Amino acid sequence: MSNQIRSVDRYSPAGRAGVRAGESLLQVNGHPIQDVLDYKFYTYDPKLTLILRDPEGRERTVRVRKEEGEDLGLEFDHYLMDRARSCANRCIFCFVDQMPPGMRETLYFKDDDARLSFLMGNYITMTNLSRREVERICALRVSPINISVHATEPALREKMLGHRNAGRCLELMERFAAAGITMNCQIVACPGVNDGPALDRTLRDLGGLYPAVGSVAVVPVGITKYRQGLYPLRPYTGEEAAALLDQVEAFAAGFLAEHGTSLVWCSDEFYLLAGRELPGNGYYEEYAQLENGVGMLRLLTDQAMSLTEDEEEDLSVLAPAPLSIATGASAAPFIQKIVDRCREKCPALRGRVYPIANRFFGETITVSGLITGGDLIDQLRGKELGERLLLPDNMLRAGERVFLDDVTVEQVEQALGVPVVPVEADSGFALVDAILEREAPETEVCWLPPEDGEYYRYNP
Repeated sequence: MSNQIRSVDRYSPAGRAGVRAGESLLQVNGHPIQDVLDYKFYTYDPKLTLILRDPEGRERTVRVRKEEGEDLGLEFDHYLMDRARSCANRCIFCFVDQMPPGMRETLYFKDDDARLSFLMGNYITMTNLSRREVERICALRVSPINISVHATEPALREKMLGHRNAGRCLELMERFAAAGITMNCQIVACPGVNDGPALDRTLRDLGGLYPAVGSVAVVPVGITKYRQGLYPLRPYTGEEAAALLDQVEAFAAGFLAEHGTSLVWCSDEFYLLAGRELPGNGYYEEYAQLENGVGMLRLLTDQAMSLTEDEEEDLSVLAPAPLSIATGASAAPFIQKIVDRCREKCPALRGRVYPIANRFFGETITVSGLITGGDLIDQLRGKELGERLLLPDNMLRAGERVFLDDVTVEQVEQALGVPVVPVEADSGFALVDAILEREAPETEVCWLPPEDGEYYRYNP
């Protein structure tokens, strides 16, 4: 446990009360602070009594007044105030097990931490939760929790996760539901393993926990070229993807008719594999599973198209610098449509879209977020790139300018001789602004369509 305070916002409630960096937070209103969950929960109230200990071991009491729910204003040496809990499973589909050797150490760490699920949106399997931790989650009403379900039949889930506790999934979810905790679920579908009748059972079981289970995503297993010695898995064929879509959509339609929500959606990858058009934006309701790639391409495309359609500015007078866009093979046709639409409105626009084959992990991986700097350099060197290269920012490590293979943006720029411009990966608004080389207006983005079905941006 590391509850030592690294810094204090001087204008925050804690700063005004005289809390100092270097002190350790021991208690809040008489409750011991073990980690970030305790801290978030017990500092919610407007009146707080803190017990602090300085580096010399002296303890003191500080009283704080603030608005209910207002952040206390403390940063700790470690975000979780504890070590992140690693995964104890041996999942047959684990992507980390399919990573090539020689990459940075952090890429091989498998987290399975309920606190990161609540705070960062990570998905957990719950196999490492002790009875005490389950009770604490229920007592603190840690919500929402994102759960990697994959299958609810106990023996099958134990086989898929390689852990004897995996069969407790439905039992734990029922406890969380009884405690009023909302859960979002993920199913990694593996051909011939947890689809077909097994998937029917999983969907029925999760549907039985509605509304505690708020959404379910079904995504296809990712297969890299580094599967030597692992469980024999393969990608979905087009026919298999179409059959799974029919299966999931039939369940979703029945659930929608009875409960007013589809509850479960397939990721965009399944539609691309099956060669089917993506559903319209209304199908995805509130885009609850966007991070799992459910509706991401629909949202990106519709935002971009609506912005160019409703644009009051005369785009024909713009003269943006020639550009190129690098993206994953799955997104490239959609990005091309957006570029073509921008060119209709701005005839001076000159640009090309380059789909990047993933030779690092294998060409069965088609998403942009797993493209490496090395593949960019190898496949774009000598190509007509214009005066700027746009790429989705999910190719880069969060908050940094480094690709998965530790190649930097600056190295790509030097190798290709063109400035690289990262663009917000899931915003059609940001993409259009970048293509047209204009600054985005100081507006808020409305992610979801209002009742008239149109996306828009508005001044706050």
